[in-house]
Amino acid sequence: MVDVVAALIWRDEKFLICQRPPDKARPLLWEFVGGKLEAGETLEEALRRECREELDIDIEVGAKYVSVEHIYPDISVRLTLFNAKIVANEPKLLEHVDMRWISPDEIDCFDFCPADVDILAKIKEDFPPSPADPSY
Repeated sequence: MVDVVAALIWRDEKFLICQRPPDKARPLLWEFVGGKLEAGETLEEALRRECREELDIDIEVGAKYVSVEHIYPDISVRLTLFNAKIVANEPKLLEHVDMRWISPDEIDCFDFCPADVDILAKIKEDFPPSPADPSY
């Protein structure tokens, strides 16, 4: 089981998702920014490093939002998603091919990595559309 961390970064009422490159496992699927722990790192340290490496942003890591386990054909992961906020820089595409800020009601418009499915269901449950939302 490989420990993987990811960031749930909100801006206004939208959160950040990134599209994987075509030459990596799970090509062109959408995911949260993050990655694998390196030896000696805490989960929070790994998440800060991954955000710098992938998007050139500095983040403040908040509380754990959720943790899930998923078995892919090539790897088994324990994915921990943390609430986070950007404290320096605007996101830049350093590894991903695209990024978007989406609202919870837009989740079904994107093809996500299978490990994210339960997380996305929780986000939709925790952040339902408001009656003022035209998609309500």
